Amino acid sequence: MTDSPPIRVVVVDDQPLVRAGLRSLLDRAEDIRIVGEAEDGRSGVDQVRACQPDVVLMDIRMPGMDGIVATQTIVADRSLAGTRVVVLTTYDTDENILDAIAAGAAGFLLKDTDGDNLREAVRIVARGDALLSPSVTTRVLRRLADDRRRVRANPDIAGRLDRITDREREVLEQVGRGLSNDEIAAELVISPATARTYVSRLLSKLQARDRVALVIIAYETGVRRF
Repeated sequence: MTDSPPIRVVVVDDQPLVRAGLRSLLDRAEDIRIVGEAEDGRSGVDQVRACQPDVVLMDIRMPGMDGIVATQTIVADRSLAGTRVVVLTTYDTDENILDAIAAGAAGFLLKDTDGDNLREAVRIVARGDALLSPSVTTRVLRRLADDRRRVRANPDIAGRLDRITDREREVLEQVGRGLSNDEIAAELVISPATARTYVSRLLSKLQARDRVALVIIAYETGVRRF
């Protein structure tokens, strides 16, 4: 056990049984602590602002403000820059996933995820990595890559690649594979600290909000292919 503070989590879901189930699964981890719960998007945003958690587990379909709008609100709030949202839902349609990514979610998981994967998902997102359920990642990213209107709507995306070095391009390809910084370090035989530095440079040079955005750029520009 380390001396690091526990990962602070807020759960937003309109079903009490779901919230209780998530709490039960997360309470088994000594490094994770639930600090707030809410039953809809509006109260969820209020809870997040009050608690300043590291991670939010956000349902999509809720009465009033839904999870997509709540995620957009949280991501747009500069005072919550340290908070990352994982969208958790029973639905796995492309539209829901794309909406969640566009809203700024750092991760997407189906509600049938088991306890071990849920806890690990919280840890992955808390340390700054992107997370997409393996069952949906390839399908969704292929749709993003094939949607040429996105590239036409952002004509400078490909041009930004001219700003990165060959080594940074290699790192971008590994990010596109969904690898963590430690995995990139092992793949390219560099230190984890160096991998983090390269990812930070890519975020800046490519004007990407987060690692999810880097993954999308990697596929849109052909740096990473299926």
